[in-house]
Amino acid sequence: MIRVWLIVGVIAALFYIFSIVDCALAERERVRGVPKAAWVLIVVVFPIIGGVLWFLVGRPRRDRAGRPRSLAPDDDPEFLRNLERDRQQRERIRRIEQELSDLDDAPKKKSGDSDGRRDA
Repeated sequence: MIRVWLIVGVIAALFYIFSIVDCALAERERVRGVPKAAWVLIVVVFPIIGGVLWFLVGRPRRDRAGRPRSLAPDDDPEFLRNLERDRQQRERIRRIEQELSDLDDAPKKKSGDSDGRRDA
């Protein structure tokens, strides 16, 4: 019976350590539920229950291949903001280039021709 409790204790300790490390290394922006610091505190204070809650509720979801899930580009608001910002920058550059081209093509005035007088 002592061996069983010893094995259960070792497994519980390994699970506790693994859940703390996994929680600490998770990306802050992808943690679900409460903030990452709160998850670390929950896992440390409630070793087994906190670890189980971390893996069920707080841990970032992963796809079947083991990679974190990513949003499709048309579902990702940051991607869409970047597209709009890039479009605005291209439009701004196009306008500035057009203005510079217009300035280069404009006929140049001589110093005395514009107002009809000459300074001596």
